[in-house]
Amino acid sequence: MTATSPVITAEKLRHKLADGEKVVLLEIRRELDPDQEEPGRLPGAHVVELVSQLAGRRHEGSGNNPLPGEEQIQESVRRWGIDEDSTVVVYTRENPAIATRAWWTLRWAGVPDVRYLDGGVAAWQAADGPLSTDPPKDGDGAFVVRVGSLPTLDAEQAAALARSGVLLDARPEAAYADGHIPGALSLPSAVNLGADGLLRSDDDLRARYVSLGADGERPLGVYCGGGVGATFDILALTKLGIPAALYPGSWSAWTSDPARPVEQG
Repeated sequence: MTATSPVITAEKLRHKLADGEKVVLLEIRRELDPDQEEPGRLPGAHVVELVSQLAGRRHEGSGNNPLPGEEQIQESVRRWGIDEDSTVVVYTRENPAIATRAWWTLRWAGVPDVRYLDGGVAAWQAADGPLSTDPPKDGDGAFVVRVGSLPTLDAEQAAALARSGVLLDARPEAAYADGHIPGALSLPSAVNLGADGLLRSDDDLRARYVSLGADGERPLGVYCGGGVGATFDILALTKLGIPAALYPGSWSAWTSDPARPVEQG
């Protein structure tokens, strides 16, 4: 694994922190429950709520998790203390796609070095990493966001890509069978995980994608239900050096227009 990999192991993260490197830790939770007892976080980590901090306000046709506005993500980046030379590590104790949505959003906002902690909290604890219930102070990061730094698709572009390139549907197979964008191919993102909760090997991942033509030779896009699960595929593809665009609105946006076609089976 190279220094530019979007994935970091718990052991490598421990070494970075022990060496005093400039690391910003973000624990991603889908929604915050003020009545829930704090379960503990990596020491110094900011807790980030996906629905309010990594997604914008819903509007007609936006889908479930629209992209945040520039001012919204800029304020978050400042508060988390992200600078141009920061290494940002995102992780979760929930569905890994919660953390990969954070990884993708920060990369889309231009943050240059963002890593996904493979295995999340479980892997950190397995590597004898400590947890803390002490929240960090707000930072004063100087990084200036550059939204649009990763490619995205709208509904028309996704439909065209299904015909001229490769469009992957990252939802479970049953959801795909119930209805999908015509021409899209089913490749559930959850299969990226092994039984140990870690990403599968590069060879396994590559074979899976190449089997459906996602080999980097043709334009590639990914969608899911609401613009979250697909980012897990994009993380894996990025790790393999295969570029892919996200349809942020995904199925929830596609089906908001009853005139759009739906293919079943």
